[in-house]
Amino acid sequence: MALFRARDVSQLSDVELVEQIDKLRMDLIQYRGKVSAGGAPENPGKIGEIRRTIARIMTEQNQRKSRA
Repeated sequence: MALFRARDVSQLSDVELVEQIDKLRMDLIQYRGKVSAGGAPENPGKIGEIRRTIARIMTEQNQRKSRA
């Protein structure tokens, strides 16, 4: 799973954005499941970083829709 910055996200195609957001959502579900099962997170900031990356992708999608 790759975490993207805004400039990286803007270079992806629409199809790639949808694929990446699906992968990130699955990773987020799996990571939250591990934590809720009582496991100590390897990286406590990982959940926040995944959420921010999803937000970046969704922002880019909305900007593209408004431009079209």
